[in-house]
Amino acid sequence: MSHLAPLISDLALILLCAGIITLIFKKLKQPLVLGYIVAGFVASPHFSLTPSVTDVANIQTWSDIGVIFLLFALGLEFSFKKLVKVGGPAVISACTIIFCMILVGMCTGWLFGWKRMDCIYLGGMLAMSSTTIIYKAFDDLGLRQQRFAGLVLSILILEDILAIVLMVMLSTMAVSKNFEGGEMVYSILKLVFFLILWFVVGIYLIPLFLKRVRRLMSDETLLIVSLALCFGMVVLAAKVGFSPAFGAFIMGSILSETIESEHIVKLVSPVKDLFGAIFFVSVGMMVDPGMIVEYIGPIIALVIAVLLGQTIFGTAGVLLSGQPLKTAMQCGFSLTQIGEFAFIIASLGVSLQVTSHFLYPIVVAVSVITTFLTPYMIRLAVPAYQVADKYIPARWRHLLERYSSGVQPVNHSNNWKKLLTAIVRIVLVYAVLAIAVTALCLHLIVPLVMQLGDFWGRLLGAVITIGAVAPFLRALIMKKNHSEEFRALWRDSRFNHAPLISVILLRIVIAISFVVYIIKDLYQASVALVVAIAIVVVTGMIVSRFLKKQSIVLERTFVQNLRSKDMRQEFLGEKRPEYAGSLLDRDIHLSDFVIPADSLWAGRTLRELDLGKKYGVHVASIIRGTHRINIPGGDNRLYPCDTIQVIGTDEQLSQFAAQAEKVSTACMDDDFEKREMQLKQFVVDKSSPFVGHTILECGIRNQFHCLVVGIESAGDVSLHAPDVHIPLQAGDVMWVVGEETNLQGLCQWKEHDLAKEPV
Repeated sequence: MSHLAPLISDLALILLCAGIITLIFKKLKQPLVLGYIVAGFVASPHFSLTPSVTDVANIQTWSDIGVIFLLFALGLEFSFKKLVKVGGPAVISACTIIFCMILVGMCTGWLFGWKRMDCIYLGGMLAMSSTTIIYKAFDDLGLRQQRFAGLVLSILILEDILAIVLMVMLSTMAVSKNFEGGEMVYSILKLVFFLILWFVVGIYLIPLFLKRVRRLMSDETLLIVSLALCFGMVVLAAKVGFSPAFGAFIMGSILSETIESEHIVKLVSPVKDLFGAIFFVSVGMMVDPGMIVEYIGPIIALVIAVLLGQTIFGTAGVLLSGQPLKTAMQCGFSLTQIGEFAFIIASLGVSLQVTSHFLYPIVVAVSVITTFLTPYMIRLAVPAYQVADKYIPARWRHLLERYSSGVQPVNHSNNWKKLLTAIVRIVLVYAVLAIAVTALCLHLIVPLVMQLGDFWGRLLGAVITIGAVAPFLRALIMKKNHSEEFRALWRDSRFNHAPLISVILLRIVIAISFVVYIIKDLYQASVALVVAIAIVVVTGMIVSRFLKKQSIVLERTFVQNLRSKDMRQEFLGEKRPEYAGSLLDRDIHLSDFVIPADSLWAGRTLRELDLGKKYGVHVASIIRGTHRINIPGGDNRLYPCDTIQVIGTDEQLSQFAAQAEKVSTACMDDDFEKREMQLKQFVVDKSSPFVGHTILECGIRNQFHCLVVGIESAGDVSLHAPDVHIPLQAGDVMWVVGEETNLQGLCQWKEHDLAKEPV
């Protein structure tokens, strides 16, 4: 037990500091992340006024586990379908911001003469804004319903996934010490390959597994299974050369597509909060005041670089995506901070021993300063826009207005684009699956069957391998050949026939190449013979009805697993309507509001509330459990926990949200303890006015708001349920429940003559 004493004492110290300081930061309405960092500084050897952590190595190990949990939780909130739906503006904006901010960070480090790896990692740290800080700031400022807030959150979704890619690239560069283009291309291809493989296989297998064992799953077992899958993927990612955090994120994103995702998020949240707190405390322990004083110049320069860089390039990126100047400036000013990923990338550099010792404390100091400035920068956006709009030349203003209106999404049909996009996706996915299955068979199955002999072992191994990849190769060749786009292009023009046939032939060549690779060592024969055998095998795949059925079943299962969460949300009425995304690009948009249990609006009709006249908003839907009431009328009532979907402008929704919060807090009972129910006994004596009267006639419930829950009849010690129509007799004992003041009033009243008091 003695060897555990330092670990336990260190853990007690950091949790005690974190608990006290985060309470203070909560009172000051500051982000908890900053509280953890300050707690880490207080518990570190750099702060001499309090006890210090003695075993930093163990705390670092726990912080590494914290990174895994943070990325796993981030993956659970992430969705590949959500990434597809964020839209062009978010993609253009995020890519512009990240690319430009990486250059800003690298150039800033280069100006101070830092080494190349420091500059590269610094660029990665400055490129990512803090999702946690921005969410908190929007909530505190009441801006979550604003039009620009939706775009900012979409940009953050993309920045999160690009941050994962950036971490993989940085770790690859650190390990290989190679900055050549070929190495980077190989790393990207490797990343794409494993992303597709893990996602497709995970979506196919994990929901099936969870569905089969659902009846055996309790909260405890679901938590254990989820964490087992997470750490299993962490180990697998490390085995193939990626960071453990990347594996945690991938497993989280796979589980996010399952029906159990929301339940898993709730179960994992306490564990994530604990280890995440330890990680952020360990970040604070890296803060060295002496080093901050020594590098105060670079810190100030980096703060200015983040503020100006994110403001300028964030605004430019959103403008480039076709948004109005006001929206662009609000987005740019909101992104002016660095946070969680900066710490994770910094810790990655430290663990790989490729960054200098001063870089981590500098980045922490920059993050703290920019986080404190975030609310002020968000508030500054509108005044800055008003100044810019006042002095911007009329010709530029007209040009921006034309550009923003000219790039609005237009719905049009392009069959060639749809067909080729679908075919590229099909070829990519099924080729990855075929490669993975082929590699698995050649490394595991073929060595086993080789015990039958060289020739027969190779023959059996080739047959098994081809049989395993056959459903994927057939799908690679035949998918979309009978689609509406294909038939429409074939009918439209005879000039489309040759390109369409060429696309099919190209996919057949890819399938033949796979078969040639598998059987190339089977015979010591010419290349022509091997190719001829491959052509025959592929032809058999194309005409095989069995393989057609197998490929259809595989794809159908995958699609059902992928859509199961959406189908459940549609059934429960939780899915947002499709038009919400279209409104986001306009002056009005849709937001969800939940009616709190203590809201004064609960129980009232829409006609009584008259929300349209008071706030200018329109209630589009009321979601109540599994029921959705679309276009509700004036007679529809609101009930506690209803979700109402409201359409309006930014100003209208902000005013509506403020009033909705006000009416929910207005009915808070400050005297809750005084309203506690108590149980008392009353003896009905001969002089009592209750004698000869029923409980109903005495008015105990209606007049005094008390409830008779039991009666002990005279001469009978047993307690029985009261009958309100039977007269009370002398000697009866009434068991009465009520609030203290009401019980006192009843006690005083019963001493008076019943005839003198109204019943």
